[in-house]
Amino acid sequence: MVRILGIDPGLRFTGWGVIEARGNRLSHVADGVIATDSAMSVPLRLRHLHDALLELGRGFAPDEAAIEETYVNRNGAATLKLGYARGVGLLVPVLLDIAVAEYGAKAVKRAVVGTGAATKEQVEMMVRRLLPTAIARRADAADALAVAICHAHHRASAAHVARATRMA
Repeated sequence: MVRILGIDPGLRFTGWGVIEARGNRLSHVADGVIATDSAMSVPLRLRHLHDALLELGRGFAPDEAAIEETYVNRNGAATLKLGYARGVGLLVPVLLDIAVAEYGAKAVKRAVVGTGAATKEQVEMMVRRLLPTAIARRADAADALAVAICHAHHRASAAHVARATRMA
């Protein structure tokens, strides 16, 4: 069994989700959103995000973490702020000696829905189907669970290939 923390980074809302994977069986542990106050300075918001992720990491003790890669949009300032939040999301697990994997949005959609062109609604629906006890009140939490599911699938595939290689 491996416990995975999925992170969907954002400066305003960072989604998080924790799942357990036993072979190809997945189970929901917890999910939620870390919200920061846009009236606060960026450094204080990043500190809040850091402290909250650190508390989650210590409380849920994941074995591995996965985070969504940054997409570049037309608004350079928004992309930069997303990058700040993603940096904190990468740093905190490493500070806790937790390995971190990174996945692009299309890879996450492909792993959860079967197509990289899936809509947010399709991703949320499949997350609910794969993890029936997940609440995921916000799309950010559902996205974080999707990142964790993607990682679980990728690690299971890698383990399968490694077993097949050893047998050959």
